[in-house]
Amino acid sequence: MKSLLWFGAVGASAAAVHFCVVWLLVGAWQWPALGANVLGFLLAFGVSFVGHHRLTFAAQQARGRDALPRFFGVALLGFACNELLYALLLQAGVEYRLALFIVLLAVAAMTWWLGRHWAFRQRDGASS
Repeated sequence: MKSLLWFGAVGASAAAVHFCVVWLLVGAWQWPALGANVLGFLLAFGVSFVGHHRLTFAAQQARGRDALPRFFGVALLGFACNELLYALLLQAGVEYRLALFIVLLAVAAMTWWLGRHWAFRQRDGASS
């Protein structure tokens, strides 16, 4: 239960970074929403990895050098789903902030499951 609470807190922090970056770039600097979404993703990834490695999945004791590429793979898969769903919602006429909020929630469950069962899982015989 504790890891699920940390997942929510870290995920909310990363999502807030992602959301604010997109909002700022689109709203203040008139970037295209999909392009702004890429930068939002990259900045949020740093928040997400550090938080999940040190808090959410810390008990699993995965080494950072093992977990980083695996979690980046999870994040890229999540981002591909994010970008596709975001593009579909934008094309359907959903306002960009609402569309992004929906997308971020939709990808969260997949990220938690893959993070817990693969990305941050300690390899057999590995020590921290």
